[in-house]
Amino acid sequence: MSNALTIYLGLLVAVALQRLLELGIAGRNSKRLLSLGAQEEAPGHYGAMRLLHGAWLVFCGVEAVWREVPPPLWMIVVGLAGLAIGQLLRACAMLTLGRRWTTRILVVPWLPPVTGGIYRWVRHPNYLGVILEIAALPLIYGSVVTAIAFTVANLVLLLCVRIPAEEAALVRVNSESTYFNGRGRFIAQRSNP
Repeated sequence: MSNALTIYLGLLVAVALQRLLELGIAGRNSKRLLSLGAQEEAPGHYGAMRLLHGAWLVFCGVEAVWREVPPPLWMIVVGLAGLAIGQLLRACAMLTLGRRWTTRILVVPWLPPVTGGIYRWVRHPNYLGVILEIAALPLIYGSVVTAIAFTVANLVLLLCVRIPAEEAALVRVNSESTYFNGRGRFIAQRSNP
């Protein structure tokens, strides 16, 4: 096994550990939100989402081992840049949401949607970050098949199930339809400061 492959597999382990840590944080936040009267929306897709993310990390490693040869430098740079931007977007979302951040769709009826922090400019920073990460991490070792397959699957899950369910819940539970008027799916396009 080459040094490059060993480093890449180490990166995959680090990302997996990060995701496990985040699941712990999300679990604690979920319990707290449920105790405050949160309502969970569209729980049926959650298992598919977890399976997708777990399989993505496995397939990143499998395709990298199968490839054996590191990709060209430009692909490594693009992958690292995409991963870094994705991580930054997700970190900003988590910091802005604080104890309201979770991996489930939980809406507390008396709490309005968060519109400060990164949410002033990006409507779904966590999801945008995940999209970038899922596409970028496999590219770091040239795993193009994994990048394409899991990016498409993730986009279908996010755009067809997760985001519409979350937005519908915010509108229904919080009567926040005006929050979404004139705002793009990912870039908030907010005109006032």
